[in-house]
Amino acid sequence: MSRDGIPDGMQPALLRYVAAMYGMQLDQLAALLTDWGVPAGWARERAEEIVTGWRAAGVADGGLLTLGEPWVWLTRKGLNACALRTRLVKPAAHSLRHTHAVTDVRLAVERTAAYRRARGFWRSERWLQAGEFPRREGHPPDAEVHWPAGTGAPWAGQIWAIEVELTRKSTERTAAIIAQTLARTTDYASLPAIGPAPPDLPPRYGRLIYVCSRLAARAVLDGRAEVGPPESARVEIYDLPDSATRLHSPEGGSRP
Repeated sequence: MSRDGIPDGMQPALLRYVAAMYGMQLDQLAALLTDWGVPAGWARERAEEIVTGWRAAGVADGGLLTLGEPWVWLTRKGLNACALRTRLVKPAAHSLRHTHAVTDVRLAVERTAAYRRARGFWRSERWLQAGEFPRREGHPPDAEVHWPAGTGAPWAGQIWAIEVELTRKSTERTAAIIAQTLARTTDYASLPAIGPAPPDLPPRYGRLIYVCSRLAARAVLDGRAEVGPPESARVEIYDLPDSATRLHSPEGGSRP
């Protein structure tokens, strides 16, 4: 057991988690520690100690990228330690709200009994695109959830695509993304940069799960309708909690 209360073997997994999400706010890291067994009353202190240790080791950096909670992200040294090949180091400023929301969705999914019983595995967009220089054609989802075979779950052996939408896209753009995602047959890292996919492969995704803000939901509903059956039957749409659409501010309440 390390001095921060986290089993030594869990530290690499925690570092990979932050790497996978591009970065996390400190309250999200504390929530993750609670989910992993750290008592809730100690989780914030433990999160701060862990980040301090990471920064001293040169594997992470942090700062106030938005209002409220500080962010933590991996340095190039930390990304190399996770074997993650990517150009981006510091989270992109224009996508911080989306990054925050995707992390909240991941935390919520991983808390569900179904996910834990079926030993689900979250594969982030960053890992889907790792090593792709330049980025290959196709719209990668925000994440994949992998359901191992042999667990007894009705969806065992499937892969689900996850999309987190905060802002409204056009119906045409949304329908194109839905159709492209449902038609995909291969992993994003399994094809050359150009050339067709091998023929006669089954669809990669058993389901496409949209988690949407109220602002984005109508375009997703309309996009699904435009794609139509039978493909649209694999698209499920859920509400995004209000807490996931805002970055917490210490000045009373939350701000977009």
